[in-house]
Amino acid sequence: MIEFKVTGDFIPMIQLLKAANLVQTGGEAQIVVTEGEVKYNGRTDYRKRLKVRKGDTVEFRNETIRVI
Repeated sequence: MIEFKVTGDFIPMIQLLKAANLVQTGGEAQIVVTEGEVKYNGRTDYRKRLKVRKGDTVEFRNETIRVI
C-alpha cells in the first residue's frame, strides 16, 4: 500500500497516479482512467478530474493508494 500525503484539500485523480509513479505521463493517466482501470473507494471511476481527498483510496494495477 502506498500512503500519499495531499497538501491541499484534494488532488486530481490523474495527478495522483502520476505523483505516485504508477504511470509515466498525465496522458497515460487519462487513458487508464477512461478505460476503467482505476477504482476509487472500491468502485470503478471514469472521471479524470475527480478530486481525491484525504481518507480516499485508489486502486490501480494491484497497487492501493491511501490518501492521508
